[in-house]
Amino acid sequence: MARKPVQSRRPSSERRRSPAQRRAAARRRKARQSTGLFGRLVKYGAAAALILSVALGIWLVAMARDLPDTSGLTEVERTPSIAFYDQNGRLIARRGSAHGRVAEIDDLPPYLVDAVLAVEDRRFYDHFGVDIRGTARALWANLRAGRVVQGGSTLTQQLAKNLFLTPERTMRRKVQEMMLAFWLESRFSKDEILELYLNRVYFGGGAWGVEAASMRYFGKSVSELNLGESALLAGLLKAPSRYSPVSDAERAAARATVVLDLMEQTGRISSDERYEAAATPIRVSRGASSPGAQYFVDWLAPRVREIVGPDFELDLRITTTLDVDAQRAAEYAVASTLGDEDAARGASEAALISLAHDGAVRAMVGGRDYTRSQYNRVLLAQRQPGSAFKAFVYASAFEAGLRPDDIRTDAPVRVGDWQPANYNDEYRGEMTLREAFARSSNSIAVQVAEETGRGHIARLAERLGIETHLRIDRSLALGAYEVNPLEMAVAYAPFANGGRRAEAHGILMIETSDGEILHEASPVAGDRVLDQRTYANMRDLFSAVTGWGTGRRARVDGLDIGGKTGTTNSFRDAWFAGFSEDLVTVVWTGNDDNTPTDRATGGSTPATVFHRYMLDAPRSGLASEPTSTALEALMATLQNAEAAVDASTTPADPEEEEERDLIGAFLSGLGGNN
Repeated sequence: MARKPVQSRRPSSERRRSPAQRRAAARRRKARQSTGLFGRLVKYGAAAALILSVALGIWLVAMARDLPDTSGLTEVERTPSIAFYDQNGRLIARRGSAHGRVAEIDDLPPYLVDAVLAVEDRRFYDHFGVDIRGTARALWANLRAGRVVQGGSTLTQQLAKNLFLTPERTMRRKVQEMMLAFWLESRFSKDEILELYLNRVYFGGGAWGVEAASMRYFGKSVSELNLGESALLAGLLKAPSRYSPVSDAERAAARATVVLDLMEQTGRISSDERYEAAATPIRVSRGASSPGAQYFVDWLAPRVREIVGPDFELDLRITTTLDVDAQRAAEYAVASTLGDEDAARGASEAALISLAHDGAVRAMVGGRDYTRSQYNRVLLAQRQPGSAFKAFVYASAFEAGLRPDDIRTDAPVRVGDWQPANYNDEYRGEMTLREAFARSSNSIAVQVAEETGRGHIARLAERLGIETHLRIDRSLALGAYEVNPLEMAVAYAPFANGGRRAEAHGILMIETSDGEILHEASPVAGDRVLDQRTYANMRDLFSAVTGWGTGRRARVDGLDIGGKTGTTNSFRDAWFAGFSEDLVTVVWTGNDDNTPTDRATGGSTPATVFHRYMLDAPRSGLASEPTSTALEALMATLQNAEAAVDASTTPADPEEEEERDLIGAFLSGLGGNN
């Protein structure tokens, strides 16, 4: 049976449509479906946007509720300022918040305003508190670098942050910064915002605001600044400590040049003006140009508070004993010696303390670079003095009745089961105590200590100024116990000043900014701690050390120099303690981690520092003719010169490394004292 054809189930109307009509109908159905999907997306998107807007609004309200109080915007909150001056009235440093008078925008030199805007916010007068273009540029630069390399904050945002917010980097703080920037822009004019910013921003060195900064660095009012000085101040805003002309004059000058370039690029100055400003030297206030003096100020600041009381709230002016010229000479001597590999001999750090004969501190260098390390080695570095301690051994011996010409034998010595040795186990046989001191014989120093008594040596050292507790045992004579450079300088002062005890001090006067004197130091003559005979004998020995002994490098033509070298085991510490007619100076060199140097000895690195310092240090006068004590030393040297020439040239102490012509060295020293 034949099947019937299957009937199509399409509606009869559709069966009657043509293919073109059917295709058009399909397109219409598809369009209706797409329109429905888009509509649903729009509806859902709008709902999501509404929810996000509400959430953002709630978050912003929470941010706004947590904003700091802005009612004290125009009030300057400050702490008392303490200004330290040297003995000649030159500014050394200023501690506390130094706020100058409020500088009005109309009184500022146009160069300063242009310099600040060129480097901090070029579109300051065009944006509404937040620079969208600058923020986007900074964001893109940071994303490409994978770290923060560029900031997008406007000057208004910086003012908001400085006035009201903490420096933390969080999204919350950034949003609050923007909100406060909007508030500032709505509350103040652009000129008022700029004026607020320049009077509140920190320029380093304790100076807040352009007037205080101008006085701090240039010693004149901000209205008197020229183009180059304005560029230098503007350059400080990025990093006040890093670009401070006090810390690094070359870096500050390079930064000022960058500011000048930006000013030229933005059309604020001409190329001729830029060239003239870059070619004009910028003179930083002379008193503010010695960064190493901060060690001295750190030492004095607690003493000032101790005198005036912790609750004293007035600005203070402190006149100190420091001499800026001596301080600069000391810093140069340390930096130039440690910067020379041959002279440094593996020593990476140094300390120098220089006192007047009465103990007044004239220079203090607590380390190679204060900006890198504020650790004051003059006060805190407890290190073995080595042979520099032998001064107390021989002074004790002279008090007990011995004399410089007494003979002892430089030979191996044993004390119980302890057998100290000379350097390289070299011994020279019979010699005077003068020669033993000048050559730094360990053997004879121990013999003398045992003869006169260790207890007497320790008591004498303490009487002269050593404050560290000394253990009275066999190694005392060789300086095996730790002291710091300051107490060594104090203890050496009696050898220079006629035998009187000295106390280290740094404050001459404390007064308020109105001139009210709160404290004034009175000169006090120290107690006599050395009798005249012992004093004269020790001067004899010290002159031999610098005349033809281990301290020859410390000698300075035209000055009567005496002193003693010191070197410890494995060349870890090297010392030179010496004096002139005006100053007592102690130098230590070594490494903070106590690692050995490259055979640096007391007669090499520290003696070189001492020599360079004494060449430039200010002094009241030259030694036009030898003193009676110096003449005694010269006569004693003549008596020993022939024996010294005949002696072996092999070094018997670390300080005696290079060969020398003793007669030539003596004649050179004699000529220098005439």
